Amino acid sequence: MSAPILETRALRKSFDVGGRTLNAVRGVDLAIARGETFGLVGESGCGKSTLARTIMGIHPPTTGEVLFEKARVPTAGRARRAFTRRMQMVFQDPYSSLNPRMTVGEIIAEGPEVHGMGSRAEVKQRVRDQMRAVGLDPSYENRFPHEFSGGQRQRIAIARALAVEPEMVVCDEPVSALDASIQGQIVNLLRRLQQEKGLTYLFVAHDLLMVKYISDRVGVMYLGRLVEVASSADLFARPLHPYTQALLSSVPVPDPVAERQRVELTPEGELPSPFAEIQGCAFRDRCPHAREACRTLRPELTEAAPGHRVMCVLHGTPSD
Repeated sequence: MSAPILETRALRKSFDVGGRTLNAVRGVDLAIARGETFGLVGESGCGKSTLARTIMGIHPPTTGEVLFEKARVPTAGRARRAFTRRMQMVFQDPYSSLNPRMTVGEIIAEGPEVHGMGSRAEVKQRVRDQMRAVGLDPSYENRFPHEFSGGQRQRIAIARALAVEPEMVVCDEPVSALDASIQGQIVNLLRRLQQEKGLTYLFVAHDLLMVKYISDRVGVMYLGRLVEVASSADLFARPLHPYTQALLSSVPVPDPVAERQRVELTPEGELPSPFAEIQGCAFRDRCPHAREACRTLRPELTEAAPGHRVMCVLHGTPSD
Protein backbone atom coordinates (compact mmCIF):
# COMPACT_ATOMS: atom_id res chain seq x y z
CA MET A 1 0.00 0.00 0.00
CA SER A 2 1.20 3.52 -0.77
CA ALA A 3 1.72 6.08 2.00
CA PRO A 4 -1.56 6.41 3.94
CA ILE A 5 -3.55 9.63 3.86
CA LEU A 6 -5.35 8.60 7.05
CA GLU A 7 -4.35 6.45 10.02
CA THR A 8 -5.87 5.51 13.34
CA ARG A 9 -3.67 4.22 16.15
CA ALA A 10 -5.15 2.25 19.07
CA LEU A 11 -8.31 4.31 18.63
CA ARG A 12 -10.95 3.91 21.33
CA LYS A 13 -14.26 5.69 21.82
CA SER A 14 -16.42 5.20 24.89
CA PHE A 15 -19.60 6.89 26.07
CA ASP A 16 -21.03 7.37 29.54
CA VAL A 17 -24.53 5.91 29.55
CA GLY A 18 -26.31 6.25 32.87
CA GLY A 19 -23.08 5.97 34.80
CA ARG A 20 -21.89 2.96 32.81
CA THR A 21 -19.18 2.96 30.15
CA LEU A 22 -20.27 1.85 26.69
CA ASN A 23 -17.24 0.77 24.66
CA ALA A 24 -18.16 1.54 21.05
CA VAL A 25 -14.68 1.42 19.47
CA ARG A 26 -12.10 -0.78 21.19
CA GLY A 27 -8.63 -0.05 19.86
CA VAL A 28 -8.68 0.20 16.07
CA ASP A 29 -5.51 0.44 13.97
CA LEU A 30 -6.32 1.42 10.41
CA ALA A 31 -4.53 2.92 7.41
CA ILE A 32 -6.19 4.20 4.23
CA ALA A 33 -4.12 4.99 1.14
CA ARG A 34 -4.63 8.12 -0.92
CA GLY A 35 -7.05 7.50 -3.78
CA GLU A 36 -8.49 4.22 -2.50
CA THR A 37 -11.96 3.30 -1.30
CA PHE A 38 -11.86 1.49 2.03
CA GLY A 39 -15.11 -0.32 2.82
CA LEU A 40 -16.14 -0.86 6.42
CA VAL A 41 -18.76 -3.55 7.15
CA GLY A 42 -20.33 -5.28 10.13
CA GLU A 43 -23.71 -5.87 11.71
CA SER A 44 -25.71 -3.09 13.37
CA GLY A 45 -24.17 -1.91 16.64
CA CYS A 46 -20.63 -3.05 15.84
CA GLY A 47 -19.25 0.52 15.97
CA LYS A 48 -18.93 1.36 12.25
CA SER A 49 -20.62 4.77 12.39
CA THR A 50 -18.96 5.68 15.69
CA LEU A 51 -15.57 4.89 14.17
CA ALA A 52 -16.40 7.01 11.11
CA ARG A 53 -17.52 9.96 13.24
CA THR A 54 -14.48 9.67 15.49
CA ILE A 55 -12.23 9.66 12.44
CA MET A 56 -14.03 12.74 11.18
CA GLY A 57 -13.56 14.47 14.54
CA ILE A 58 -17.26 14.73 15.38
CA HIS A 59 -16.57 12.51 18.41
CA PRO A 60 -13.24 13.20 20.15
CA PRO A 61 -11.29 9.96 20.76
CA THR A 62 -11.32 8.57 24.28
CA THR A 63 -7.77 7.29 23.77
CA GLY A 64 -5.57 6.76 20.74
CA GLU A 65 -5.30 9.12 17.81
CA VAL A 66 -6.45 9.87 14.28
CA LEU A 67 -3.81 11.14 11.87
CA PHE A 68 -4.45 12.84 8.53
CA GLU A 69 -1.22 12.99 6.53
CA LYS A 70 0.72 12.33 9.76
CA ALA A 71 -0.93 15.23 11.65
CA ARG A 72 -3.48 14.66 14.42
CA VAL A 73 -7.05 15.48 13.39
CA PRO A 74 -8.19 18.55 15.37
CA THR A 75 -11.58 18.47 17.11
CA ALA A 76 -12.06 22.18 17.90
CA GLY A 77 -10.99 25.75 17.11
CA ARG A 78 -9.61 27.30 13.94
CA ALA A 79 -7.53 24.22 13.19
CA ARG A 80 -10.73 22.19 13.13
CA ARG A 81 -12.36 24.58 10.66
CA ALA A 82 -9.33 24.48 8.38
CA PHE A 83 -9.24 20.68 8.54
CA THR A 84 -12.87 20.27 7.46
CA ARG A 85 -11.98 21.62 4.05
CA ARG A 86 -9.69 18.62 3.57
CA MET A 87 -12.05 15.90 4.80
CA GLN A 88 -15.83 15.96 4.47
CA MET A 89 -18.65 13.60 5.36
CA VAL A 90 -21.82 12.35 3.66
CA PHE A 91 -24.34 11.18 6.24
CA GLN A 92 -26.75 8.26 6.12
CA ASP A 93 -30.08 10.06 6.15
CA PRO A 94 -30.60 12.64 3.37
CA TYR A 95 -33.83 13.71 5.07
CA SER A 96 -32.29 14.89 8.34
CA SER A 97 -28.78 15.90 7.21
CA LEU A 98 -29.98 18.90 5.17
CA ASN A 99 -31.27 22.10 6.79
CA PRO A 100 -34.95 22.36 5.76
CA ARG A 101 -34.87 26.16 6.16
CA MET A 102 -32.10 26.65 3.61
CA THR A 103 -32.33 26.44 -0.18
CA VAL A 104 -30.19 23.99 -2.07
CA GLY A 105 -27.97 26.80 -3.27
CA GLU A 106 -27.45 28.06 0.29
CA ILE A 107 -26.68 24.54 1.55
CA ILE A 108 -23.98 23.93 -1.06
CA ALA A 109 -22.59 27.47 -0.78
CA GLU A 110 -22.20 27.39 3.00
CA GLY A 111 -18.86 25.56 3.00
CA PRO A 112 -17.15 27.68 0.33
CA GLU A 113 -18.40 30.84 2.07
CA VAL A 114 -17.06 29.73 5.47
CA HIS A 115 -13.68 28.95 3.94
CA GLY A 116 -13.55 32.15 1.87
CA MET A 117 -13.33 30.35 -1.45
CA GLY A 118 -13.94 33.30 -3.77
CA SER A 119 -16.35 36.17 -4.24
CA ARG A 120 -20.13 35.84 -4.03
CA ALA A 121 -20.31 35.43 -7.83
CA GLU A 122 -17.57 32.79 -7.78
CA VAL A 123 -19.28 30.85 -4.99
CA LYS A 124 -22.56 30.98 -6.90
CA GLN A 125 -20.83 29.58 -9.98
CA ARG A 126 -19.23 26.88 -7.82
CA VAL A 127 -22.68 25.87 -6.57
CA ARG A 128 -23.98 25.52 -10.11
CA ASP A 129 -20.93 23.54 -11.17
CA GLN A 130 -21.34 21.16 -8.24
CA MET A 131 -25.01 20.67 -8.98
CA ARG A 132 -24.19 19.72 -12.57
CA ALA A 133 -21.42 17.40 -11.36
CA VAL A 134 -23.87 15.37 -9.26
CA GLY A 135 -26.59 15.31 -11.92
CA LEU A 136 -28.89 18.10 -10.67
CA ASP A 137 -30.28 20.97 -12.72
CA PRO A 138 -28.69 24.24 -11.49
CA SER A 139 -32.05 25.96 -11.97
CA TYR A 140 -33.21 24.09 -8.84
CA GLU A 141 -30.81 26.04 -6.61
CA ASN A 142 -33.62 28.12 -5.05
CA ARG A 143 -35.72 25.10 -4.08
CA PHE A 144 -35.83 23.61 -0.58
CA PRO A 145 -34.82 20.04 0.39
CA HIS A 146 -38.43 18.87 0.90
CA GLU A 147 -39.05 19.43 -2.81
CA PHE A 148 -36.62 16.67 -3.76
CA SER A 149 -36.68 12.87 -3.67
CA GLY A 150 -34.38 10.88 -1.38
CA GLY A 151 -31.89 10.17 -4.15
CA GLN A 152 -31.82 13.83 -5.16
CA ARG A 153 -31.27 14.88 -1.55
CA GLN A 154 -28.30 12.57 -1.28
CA ARG A 155 -26.91 14.13 -4.46
CA ILE A 156 -27.28 17.52 -2.76
CA ALA A 157 -25.40 16.18 0.28
CA ILE A 158 -22.60 14.91 -1.98
CA ALA A 159 -22.45 18.28 -3.77
CA ARG A 160 -22.23 20.04 -0.40
CA ALA A 161 -19.34 17.79 0.66
CA LEU A 162 -17.42 18.29 -2.58
CA ALA A 163 -17.98 22.04 -2.83
CA VAL A 164 -14.91 22.74 -0.64
CA GLU A 165 -12.69 20.45 -2.74
CA PRO A 166 -11.82 17.88 -0.03
CA GLU A 167 -9.15 15.25 -0.40
CA MET A 168 -11.13 12.59 1.46
CA VAL A 169 -14.83 11.88 2.02
CA VAL A 170 -16.25 9.73 4.82
CA CYS A 171 -19.47 8.11 3.56
CA ASP A 172 -21.53 6.85 6.50
CA GLU A 173 -24.02 4.39 4.96
CA PRO A 174 -24.84 6.91 2.19
CA VAL A 175 -27.32 4.65 0.36
CA SER A 176 -28.98 2.62 3.13
CA ALA A 177 -31.94 5.04 3.43
CA LEU A 178 -32.60 4.98 -0.33
CA ASP A 179 -34.67 2.70 -2.57
CA ALA A 180 -32.72 -0.14 -4.13
CA SER A 181 -33.27 1.32 -7.62
CA ILE A 182 -31.54 4.55 -6.53
CA GLN A 183 -28.66 3.02 -4.56
CA GLY A 184 -26.75 1.94 -7.64
CA GLN A 185 -27.05 5.42 -9.16
CA ILE A 186 -25.53 7.05 -6.09
CA VAL A 187 -22.69 4.52 -5.82
CA ASN A 188 -21.87 4.95 -9.51
CA LEU A 189 -21.91 8.72 -8.99
CA LEU A 190 -19.43 8.37 -6.12
CA ARG A 191 -17.14 6.21 -8.26
CA ARG A 192 -17.22 8.69 -11.15
CA LEU A 193 -16.49 11.64 -8.87
CA GLN A 194 -13.60 9.74 -7.29
CA GLN A 195 -12.03 9.17 -10.70
CA GLU A 196 -12.53 12.78 -11.77
CA LYS A 197 -11.32 14.40 -8.54
CA GLY A 198 -8.84 11.85 -7.16
CA LEU A 199 -10.81 11.41 -3.93
CA THR A 200 -10.20 8.97 -1.09
CA TYR A 201 -13.28 7.31 0.45
CA LEU A 202 -14.07 5.61 3.72
CA PHE A 203 -17.30 3.84 2.75
CA VAL A 204 -19.36 2.52 5.69
CA ALA A 205 -22.18 0.10 4.84
CA HIS A 206 -23.91 -3.09 5.85
CA ASP A 207 -24.72 -4.11 2.25
CA LEU A 208 -21.89 -6.51 1.46
CA LEU A 209 -22.48 -6.61 -2.28
CA MET A 210 -22.39 -2.82 -2.45
CA VAL A 211 -19.13 -2.78 -0.51
CA LYS A 212 -17.65 -5.43 -2.80
CA TYR A 213 -18.60 -3.34 -5.84
CA ILE A 214 -17.15 -0.01 -4.72
CA SER A 215 -14.23 -0.90 -2.41
CA ASP A 216 -10.55 -1.53 -3.07
CA ARG A 217 -10.03 -2.91 0.45
CA VAL A 218 -12.50 -3.96 3.12
CA GLY A 219 -12.40 -4.01 6.91
CA VAL A 220 -14.81 -6.15 8.94
CA MET A 221 -15.83 -4.87 12.38
CA TYR A 222 -17.15 -6.90 15.27
CA LEU A 223 -17.97 -5.35 18.64
CA GLY A 224 -15.76 -2.32 18.17
CA ARG A 225 -12.69 -4.01 16.69
CA LEU A 226 -11.46 -4.75 13.18
CA VAL A 227 -11.35 -8.55 12.89
CA GLU A 228 -10.29 -8.81 9.24
CA VAL A 229 -8.79 -6.49 6.61
CA ALA A 230 -8.03 -7.48 3.02
CA SER A 231 -8.47 -6.44 -0.58
CA SER A 232 -12.08 -6.65 -1.68
CA ALA A 233 -11.35 -9.48 -4.10
CA ASP A 234 -9.39 -11.50 -1.53
CA LEU A 235 -11.85 -11.00 1.31
CA PHE A 236 -14.87 -12.12 -0.69
CA ALA A 237 -13.01 -15.02 -2.31
CA ARG A 238 -11.21 -16.27 0.82
CA PRO A 239 -12.62 -14.96 4.11
CA LEU A 240 -10.53 -16.18 7.05
CA HIS A 241 -12.30 -15.00 10.20
CA PRO A 242 -15.30 -17.13 11.25
CA TYR A 243 -17.40 -13.96 11.65
CA THR A 244 -16.56 -12.81 8.11
CA GLN A 245 -17.39 -16.28 6.82
CA ALA A 246 -20.78 -16.08 8.54
CA LEU A 247 -21.48 -12.62 7.11
CA LEU A 248 -20.63 -13.65 3.57
CA SER A 249 -22.59 -16.88 3.80
CA SER A 250 -25.78 -14.80 4.07
CA VAL A 251 -25.17 -12.95 0.78
CA PRO A 252 -27.57 -14.14 -1.96
CA VAL A 253 -25.95 -15.87 -4.93
CA PRO A 254 -27.31 -14.92 -8.40
CA ASP A 255 -27.34 -18.57 -9.48
CA PRO A 256 -30.37 -20.75 -8.59
CA VAL A 257 -28.34 -23.96 -8.41
CA ALA A 258 -25.56 -22.43 -6.29
CA GLU A 259 -28.15 -20.68 -4.11
CA ARG A 260 -29.84 -24.00 -3.28
CA GLN A 261 -26.49 -25.56 -2.38
CA ARG A 262 -25.34 -22.62 -0.25
CA VAL A 263 -25.00 -23.22 3.49
CA GLU A 264 -25.68 -20.19 5.66
CA LEU A 265 -23.37 -20.02 8.68
CA THR A 266 -25.52 -18.21 11.23
CA PRO A 267 -23.56 -17.44 14.41
CA GLU A 268 -25.17 -18.93 17.51
CA GLY A 269 -25.25 -17.45 20.98
CA GLU A 270 -25.65 -13.89 22.20
CA LEU A 271 -23.70 -10.83 21.12
CA PRO A 272 -21.53 -9.71 24.07
CA SER A 273 -22.56 -6.54 25.86
CA PRO A 274 -20.92 -3.31 24.59
CA PHE A 275 -20.59 -2.32 28.26
CA ALA A 276 -18.31 -5.26 29.05
CA GLU A 277 -14.52 -5.33 28.99
CA ILE A 278 -14.03 -8.59 27.15
CA GLN A 279 -11.30 -11.09 27.99
CA GLY A 280 -10.05 -13.21 25.12
CA CYS A 281 -11.83 -13.27 21.76
CA ALA A 282 -15.13 -11.36 21.60
CA PHE A 283 -16.53 -13.85 19.06
CA ARG A 284 -15.63 -17.01 20.99
CA ASP A 285 -19.14 -17.83 22.30
CA ARG A 286 -20.58 -17.69 18.78
CA CYS A 287 -17.67 -19.31 16.93
CA PRO A 288 -17.82 -22.94 15.70
CA HIS A 289 -14.02 -23.16 15.89
CA ALA A 290 -13.53 -21.75 19.41
CA ARG A 291 -10.85 -23.27 21.61
CA GLU A 292 -10.13 -22.99 25.30
CA ALA A 293 -7.38 -20.48 24.53
CA CYS A 294 -9.96 -18.16 22.97
CA ARG A 295 -11.37 -17.46 26.44
CA THR A 296 -8.14 -16.13 27.89
CA LEU A 297 -5.91 -14.97 25.02
CA ARG A 298 -6.86 -11.95 22.95
CA PRO A 299 -5.89 -12.27 19.27
CA GLU A 300 -4.28 -9.35 17.44
CA LEU A 301 -4.77 -8.27 13.84
CA THR A 302 -2.02 -10.34 12.19
CA GLU A 303 -1.00 -10.77 8.55
CA ALA A 304 -2.10 -14.25 7.54
CA ALA A 305 -1.27 -13.70 3.86
CA PRO A 306 0.22 -10.77 1.92
CA GLY A 307 -2.15 -7.83 2.44
CA HIS A 308 -4.64 -9.99 4.35
CA ARG A 309 -4.85 -9.45 8.12
CA VAL A 310 -7.10 -11.33 10.50
CA MET A 311 -7.75 -11.30 14.27
CA CYS A 312 -8.06 -14.98 15.13
CA VAL A 313 -5.92 -17.49 17.02
CA LEU A 314 -6.29 -19.85 14.06
CA HIS A 315 -4.33 -17.44 11.88
CA GLY A 316 -1.92 -15.59 14.16
CA THR A 317 -0.26 -15.17 17.52
CA PRO A 318 -2.58 -14.10 20.37
CA SER A 319 -1.59 -11.77 23.16
CA ASP A 320 -2.21 -12.17 26.88
